[in-house]
Amino acid sequence: MKQWKATLWVSALLFASGLFAGEKITISPEEAIKLIGKPGVVFVCGDSETAYEGGHIRGAREMYAHHLHHADIMGNLHCEPLYQCPEHAEHYISSKGIKNSDTIIAYDNWRGPNATGVYSFFKSFGHEKVYVLDGGQDGIKALDPNQKKYDALKMEARKLKRAARKAKKAGDMAKAKALKAKVKTIKKKMKALEPALLVQRGKEPKWHHTHYKITHPRPEMLATSEEVYRAVEDIRKNGDKSKYVIIDTRSMTEIIGERKMDNVARGGHIPGSKFIEWKKVTDFDRKKSFRKPEELKKMFESYGVTPDKTIYAYCQVGAGRGSEIVTALEILGYKNVKVYSGAWDTWGNNMNLPIHR
Repeated sequence: MKQWKATLWVSALLFASGLFAGEKITISPEEAIKLIGKPGVVFVCGDSETAYEGGHIRGAREMYAHHLHHADIMGNLHCEPLYQCPEHAEHYISSKGIKNSDTIIAYDNWRGPNATGVYSFFKSFGHEKVYVLDGGQDGIKALDPNQKKYDALKMEARKLKRAARKAKKAGDMAKAKALKAKVKTIKKKMKALEPALLVQRGKEPKWHHTHYKITHPRPEMLATSEEVYRAVEDIRKNGDKSKYVIIDTRSMTEIIGERKMDNVARGGHIPGSKFIEWKKVTDFDRKKSFRKPEELKKMFESYGVTPDKTIYAYCQVGAGRGSEIVTALEILGYKNVKVYSGAWDTWGNNMNLPIHR
């Protein structure tokens, strides 16, 4: 009965936020903090296992975005354009204790690519309630009163440690000893606060295996290599008048082929691509996953990325920097946008596909 009431409360909060209506892609830290630990709400960390262990939202699952893309040694997706074959994805999601009815809140530190990778992964398998935490884990930490106390104690302990070292160097052993005793007391206070923190350290526990089922995958949300190749041909023929836009979201060293990642045979980029690095989408000043809509709109239009075009974005593996750009376009209301899920991992290894350096 208590769980049913809690679930009903969560549903009411999500409805009030406009989340059930499908009107929003993102959720703010102020909204998300109220949902931590609530039944039917699962936070999913898109950052690496190491980052997760260094700090994760209480109860969160770890699903590193870079590892959601399953390809063979030649970079080919087994069930293109889906990131994973449905039966594999079902087992993987079930191992995280996630149910079909759960609301997924995908997050990373705050920058966005790994959170949107998780978002794109779940949406492509037809999961209904998936949102990106705009502001990420850092946004939650900034709102947690216990975290503020903890951080203040940590800063005080650091100052006392420095003072103790200085006293020891000066030969004042009594003062150094007294300062160390104060540090020890502060550390006890910090230890007592740790269980109450909303962002916890530690390894991911084993979750109760559920029976997640993928009944309506949405491969149409993702682009195949064939689709992107047709776009390349159209751009070659029609230039800026083409109905297609291909966006390379990687760094310039990757685009020019100077840097190669994973087991990709060739460096370079897909011919006709526009170079819009994912960082142009993230708001580094406000520590948000996305810049303000008016800023995003102006930026994309300056590159000729307009709503009338069919747009494909890619990076190394699709789920990450490519999904960051596509999610930003979806926030602006663009309809014909897809992540090229095979990304450079597939394209660069296929000797039949053209590249530019």
